[in-house]
Amino acid sequence: QVQLAESGGGLVQAGGSLRLSCAASGRTFSSNAMGWFRQAPGKEREFVAQISASSSNTYYADSVKGRFIISRDNAKNTVSLQMNSLKPEDTAVYYCAGSVRYSHIVIAEEALYDYWGQGTQVTVSS
Repeated sequence: QVQLAESGGGLVQAGGSLRLSCAASGRTFSSNAMGWFRQAPGKEREFVAQISASSSNTYYADSVKGRFIISRDNAKNTVSLQMNSLKPEDTAVYYCAGSVRYSHIVIAEEALYDYWGQGTQVTVSS
């Protein structure tokens, strides 16, 4: 069973940047597609970004495209989310997720992910 631990959340002013990291334990990480999701207060969890096992493919929600960058380091079992030009509407708990079944995911579907982290809070002040 792969376990995930997110870090890097915090409070930042609008226009600022944060880098989230997700450390994975387990031997299957390098063959798993990985993603980031977020959940704002009172809203459903939504897709943010995903990256294929080989890093050759990345996908982003329209709301973060051009501002966020997802990356991974399979040698270190980590996946990161660089968040730039942050907006108050980016405020949410951010979750890292991984798929044992798929190395490449092309749709934003939570059900395709098999394991999740506990989340890290990101708050963007105006």
